Amino acid sequence: MEKILVTGFEPFGGEQTNPSWEVVKALPRTIAGRSVVRERIPVSFRRGPAAALAAIQRESPSIVLCVGQAGGRAKVTPEFVGINYADARIPDNDGEQPQGRRLSPGAPDAHFSTLPVRAMAQVMVDDGVPAAVSHSAGTYVCNAVLFSVLDALFSSRSTARAGFVHVPNSPEQACRLAGEAPSMPVALMLQGIVSGLECACSWG
Repeated sequence: MEKILVTGFEPFGGEQTNPSWEVVKALPRTIAGRSVVRERIPVSFRRGPAAALAAIQRESPSIVLCVGQAGGRAKVTPEFVGINYADARIPDNDGEQPQGRRLSPGAPDAHFSTLPVRAMAQVMVDDGVPAAVSHSAGTYVCNAVLFSVLDALFSSRSTARAGFVHVPNSPEQACRLAGEAPSMPVALMLQGIVSGLECACSWG
């Protein structure tokens, strides 16, 4: 049976939970006839990409979807591109805060997702989940994981397809934030991710 590898992150920035992992750990065992492998990865510029790449090597999935949290967003957002750049607003969970530097000297400036991001976003919307394509995965660890995974698969000429989806804050997180902070129930995020993966499995 082919495998789908889905990663989610540990908490960071003083939070006790991370909705990306809450969604990933709730995924069904199989989607579209493929086995779902879940992997919790650290919020670390060094260890996060390494953990994702180790899981890819171990599991040999046909599809890789990394999921991360984007506080401030109101929709589930499949990412269009990962860039070869780090500029951290806050330290990662190892205390590192790279600013204004390339993730991988000598690598391309960017890699585009190899998942059907537009179709995935549309399927989510059709299923009643607020979603939209994002053209910036930021410059923090989420982008570092996305770029590193795409660069490794490109360099090895792997046939695996990969991408990234950001999810909003959970309502529990938003309650603790000042002002009008957007949020989404984890169950609705989960519905969107499942729909997106079903769409990805139907392509190619």
